[in-house]
This record gives sequence, structure tokens and C-alpha cells, in this order.
Amino acid sequence: MLARLQSLPRDSRDTLFLLAVIAWVLLPQVAHLPWWCSALAAAMLLFRGKMAFGNKPLPNKWWLLVLLAVAVGATLLTHKTLLGRDAGVTLVVVLLALKTLELRARRDAFVVFFLGFFTMLTNFFYSQSLLTAFSMLLGLLGLLTALVNAHMPVGKPPLLQAAKTAGWMALLGAPVMVVLFLLFPRLAPLWGTPSDAMTGRSGLSASMQVGTIASLALDDSIAMRIAFEGRPPPQRELYFRGPVLSSFDGREWRSSSDSLFPARYKLADNLTVEGPAVSYQVTLEPTSRPWLFMMEAVSESPVVPGYRTRMSSELQWFTDRPITDIVRYQVKSHPLFRHGPDKQALGLQEFVELPPGFNPRTLALAAEIRRDPRYAQAGAEALVQVAMDKLRTGGYTYTLEPGVFGANTADEFWFDRKQGFCEHIASSFVVLMRAMDVPARIVTGYQGGELNSVDGFWVLRQSDAHAWAEVWHAGVGWVRVDPTSAVSPGRTGAFQRLAAPQGVVGQALGNLSPALSVQLRAVWEAVNNRWNQWVLNYTQGKQLDLLKKLGFDSPSWEDLSYVLIAIVVAVSAAGAAWAGWERLQHDPWLRLLARARRQLSRAGLASSAASSPRQLAQQVLEKQGSDGQAVHDWLMQLEAHRYAASAGPTSGIDLARLKKQYARLHWPV
Repeated sequence: MLARLQSLPRDSRDTLFLLAVIAWVLLPQVAHLPWWCSALAAAMLLFRGKMAFGNKPLPNKWWLLVLLAVAVGATLLTHKTLLGRDAGVTLVVVLLALKTLELRARRDAFVVFFLGFFTMLTNFFYSQSLLTAFSMLLGLLGLLTALVNAHMPVGKPPLLQAAKTAGWMALLGAPVMVVLFLLFPRLAPLWGTPSDAMTGRSGLSASMQVGTIASLALDDSIAMRIAFEGRPPPQRELYFRGPVLSSFDGREWRSSSDSLFPARYKLADNLTVEGPAVSYQVTLEPTSRPWLFMMEAVSESPVVPGYRTRMSSELQWFTDRPITDIVRYQVKSHPLFRHGPDKQALGLQEFVELPPGFNPRTLALAAEIRRDPRYAQAGAEALVQVAMDKLRTGGYTYTLEPGVFGANTADEFWFDRKQGFCEHIASSFVVLMRAMDVPARIVTGYQGGELNSVDGFWVLRQSDAHAWAEVWHAGVGWVRVDPTSAVSPGRTGAFQRLAAPQGVVGQALGNLSPALSVQLRAVWEAVNNRWNQWVLNYTQGKQLDLLKKLGFDSPSWEDLSYVLIAIVVAVSAAGAAWAGWERLQHDPWLRLLARARRQLSRAGLASSAASSPRQLAQQVLEKQGSDGQAVHDWLMQLEAHRYAASAGPTSGIDLARLKKQYARLHWPV
């Protein structure tokens, strides 16, 4: 096979190389493209490669038109539109693959090159991770190599030669890229944001359906990173608050904004913080949601570059638009706090409502507890303790595969299955509390995390998404209760953190050396964190901070423009000076000969770049006779300076003297 590839004509070799580069550029898109698009693109690339390998003719253009019509129709059927990010990327991929089937001329190749460059950029619509950037850098070098190779039409130059030239081009362009990255104004994304595809996976959403998922697939991707200033709180106390769910229809929990409870009776937050604050910095991955996650509780609005923030009455923090890029913000949280009314209020009625006809056995259990003389007049604290004791001693277990629940999810958890993950436990607990006429609601967010020993950041993954409860206590307000800790204490501690199953390589490495596997993962995530902090999170504010370091007291966008223009002018001047210097480094003898050749051409003495001084001298004598003897002698001295056996510093023929003589000569006209 290797010998066959080496013996291929240049066109076939170059085509196969270009197809391989295109396949590399398209490979990361497979996870985001419709299955038919990936299959169609792969089939067309393989078919084109087979034609190149066998040196067979290209298909008729009518076949291309039929394939184009099918692709456009399938795109419209899949996305319901031909506009937008997903539909646009689908069409670009199809068009790129189709264009390879009509690679007949150099012009077609250039169209494929630049379609490939654009398709390479579309990968960043879905991911801007370090791995994506590295793979697209390889794709960029591959496309540049193909482009350089296309500008070498003679012979069969090795691809390695074109690759070296492409590498130098990329290296020379790197300083320009760095300057533009640092100083070019930050622009918002031109396309939409990734759609939510978290169904059946760990993570957070705007609602919580209980019992509809038979098994939970852990998502090991990073949700956010935390950098504490000073000593962090214990891991079991790291609760990062997200959506608060209080409206229940028997199967699904939603936020209070979906409740039919009159808005005029809504409760105020009444937040009171106590004790010292914990300061930390959050680096939040894109969520496509207008939510900020912070450790409970935050009284001062954090500054998020490019966003306005607000806190709801349920202590959830929102931004004015969905978060589509990595954001970083500084927070001060108070672990000791109180919020909500400390006395009975009409608004608390919203948090004891239950849908009629659901969970009759849980209602009966609540009535049974209330009939017990010890709890007939008991407050919320005692009733919470009863429920927690039941969870601890009733044989309940924490599992990620609880099976599909029926309509009465709380009944099945308390009496039948006695197993579930955090949403089952929290939901069943809140239903029981409400059945005992105790106001309660569900809070979702992230709990725990793990410390990266390489960079010192706490990492919270989607698998750390958690659901807990808040119960209202008279005279106190809302109090956090985590019923999962009663079933599985390790889930909220440091010993039984949820972990996604590893791949084949990860399992093999873990079996070989668990410590090495953990260390390599920590190093990789630390490198990714640096990429996020230094590159993806390089915001408008950081640009202005850079100007401050350059000496600007109150930098503005005008100052940024001046600096950028000054750098462009300085680089252009340096480039012109370098070009002039390089020109001066050319052979001065050849430049003097070229000047003489131009003088003679004005007199009608035709010559070529290959004409020697002796040939020019002979032409002068033939045309001018004795009148051209001085020019003849000068040309012979010029030749002797270069070619005579005695030529050199001691030959007596000085190039500077020849230049002076050139200026005094009477050239033929």
C-alpha cells in the first residue's frame, strides 16, 4: 500500500492529502451534526478518495445537483430552517464534501481550501476548549500545507517541503495574532448558543421531573472552578445555590414563577448575614441559562463582566441574559445567614400545597405522625428529625439506577423501592413535610467538588449537581435540610463522590497506576483552567487593564484604537526597513550589472538576464565602434572583478571604483 501511494500521480496524492485534512476538520463536528449529514459527508469523502486512488473520472454534475437538493431538503426537515447556527453548519459541511467531488481545476481547489478554513472555525461554535483549539491548529497547518503545495505547480515536490513553508507562515503570523488578540475589541458571538441536551444526565435544568429516568448517566464535564482566598470551608458545607423549585404537579417540580399563587403574597428574601465572609472567585462554564452559582448566602451583587445581575426572593442569582461564554466573578459568601419570614405569613401557604390525588400513602404517613402525641403540636424541627431518622434507619439506599417510577413517586420511594438518587429523596422528603403542614421547597445546585492539587482550584462537575430541601422554621426562617445525607452521608462528604465511568484508556491507566491516573487528570484540568483564565476569559475589562499597565490613567476605547494603530504603523515601518535592508544584502555586483544592462537597453541593445558583461561589451563595440571603447573596457573590468583568476581584495579592481566610473561614462544613446 505504501509503495502504491508513493507511485500515485501528484494530483491523486495531493487530493488524498486534502481529503485527509478535511476529514480531520470535520471529525469534531460529528457529535453536533445530524447522523445523515455525518454519514453523507463520510461517504462522499471516501468515494472521492477511491476515485483519486484509482485515477477515475469525476461524477457528472447532475449527480451533484441531486445530492445538493437532497442535503438541503434533509437540512430543512431536520432543523425546520436553513438559517441559524446548527442548520448553517450542516449546510457548510455538506457543501464542503460536495465540492470535493468536482476538484477539476486549481480554482476548485482554492474554493475547497477556504471552505475548509471556514468549516474549521465552526468547530468553535460548539467548543472552545484547549483540545478543540489544538486539533484545529493541526487542521490549520494541514490546510496551509495543501494551499502552499497548490502554489508549487512544477514537478512533484514532497509534502514535507510544503509543510515546512506552512509552518513558517504560521510562525510568522503568530505575533500578529497575539497583538490582535490582546487589542482587538471583544465582540459578542455572531451565532446562537449550544442547545440544552442534559436530559437523562446529571446536571441542572429549570425543572425537575421525578422518576421518569430509569438510570442516570453521569456527566463528568466541569461546571465551574472555585479559587478560595484563604482556607476553604469543609467540603460537606460547599452548597452552591441554583434554581429553587416550589411548584409541584405530582410529577414535576418547577420554580415559583410558574405557580398560580398570587404575586402580591410572594415572600421577601429578608436576608440577614452573620459572621465573617468567605471570599472566592468563580469561573463558570457556559450554561445557556441566566443563572449564577454561589455558595450560600451572598448579600452583595457580584460583578460579572458584560452582564447585569440580580437576586430573587429565594436567594437565586440571575443575569440579564443566558451565559454563553466562560465568565469569572468574585464573590463574598456568608455561611451563617438567615432568610425568609420569621413569623407565619400568608405567602407560606404556597409551600404546603400538594396536588390532589397523588401519594395517598405518604399523606397517610404524615397523618400518622401527626396523631402521635409527641408530634401533634411539634414544630418543624422535630418533624424534620422524624423524617431524617426514618431515612437513616428505614433501609433506604442511594442509587443511580432506581428504575422508572409511577405516578405516586413519593409513595414508591417511602414504601416500595426505598431507593433513588438525590431528586427522589429530596422530592419525597418535601412531599412528606408539606403533608405534615410544614412549608418546604426544593433547592438545586452543586454540592462538594474536589480539590485540584496542581493549581489549587476546587472543581465542581456536572456529576456534583445536587438537590436538597429548605424547611421553614417559626422564629428562624428557611433552614437547609439535606435528606440525601441521611441516606448516604458520603455523598455530601469526601468519601463517596459520584464519578463517571472511565473510558478504555482511562480504565487501563487507572488499573496500572491509580495515583498516576489521578495526577494526569489533575494536570490536564489545571492546563485547561489556565486556558480558560488567560484566553477564553480575556474580557474587555482585561484589555483596559492592559492599557493601565502601559501607562494610561483612565483608558478608553479611543486609547485602545490608538495603541493598535501605533503598533500596526510600527510593525509596518519595521517590515519596510527589513525589506529595504534585505534588498541591500543582494549581490552588489549583480545590481551594478543590472544598471548597466538597463542603460544599454535604452540605446537599443537587447540583452537578457543571462547576458554576461563580455557579451554586452562586444555588442557595444559592434554598435558604437571606437566611441564605445570606454564602456567596453568598463564592462570587461566588471567581468574581471568577478571571474578573473586574480579577482579579489588584492586584484586592484575595486567595485566602489567601478561604481564611480559608471557614473562618469558616456553611455550610448
